[in-house]
Amino acid sequence: MPANETVAVLGASPKPERHSNQAVRALVKNGHRVIPVHPLLKQIAGVPAVQALSRIDDAVNTLTLYVGPERGIKLLKEMIDLKPDRVIMNPGTESEEIEEQLTAQGINVLRACTLVMLRTGQF
Repeated sequence: MPANETVAVLGASPKPERHSNQAVRALVKNGHRVIPVHPLLKQIAGVPAVQALSRIDDAVNTLTLYVGPERGIKLLKEMIDLKPDRVIMNPGTESEEIEEQLTAQGINVLRACTLVMLRTGQF
């Protein structure tokens, strides 16, 4: 996906050592518009955050997941309502049920690592 795409990071962490935080920073560095999603924080890595997927009004090209399958299932309706072009299931977030339901809605699902995709030019 070219730079300047809008990417929501579900499960963004304020901790720099966490992969979700590294993804926020790497996405910004690669020229993407990033929307971190965290239920309590106003910003992640200096980027304004929203508290829920339902609070995103703009079109989202990519939703990248950093929440476990059990949390993801609870947020499935919000993921579908967001209507992203694609969802990246990072390692540890994979769920057959989520993947099937998103695919049924015409949303492309990738089981991949956002950080690796960015580093290798596959994002």
